Amino acid sequence: MQEVLLVVHLMLAIAIVITVLLQRSEGGALGMGGGGGGGGGGGGGLMTGREAANLLTRSTAVLAACFFATSLT
Repeated sequence: MQEVLLVVHLMLAIAIVITVLLQRSEGGALGMGGGGGGGGGGGGGLMTGREAANLLTRSTAVLAACFFATSLT
């Protein structure tokens, strides 16, 4: 059982690092959003920059809560 929790904890840690790096920042990082590039004109994208940022923020919060929960066990 401990091994399973350790693996889940490790996967959560990696997922948190990835989501934090994907978030748009003022200093650079890997920021996924932003102006420029990407697929052309108006309405073809999956989500806007604001929606992607909200999704990443929520994902980070959920992953962090799960990480804390696995830390306590």
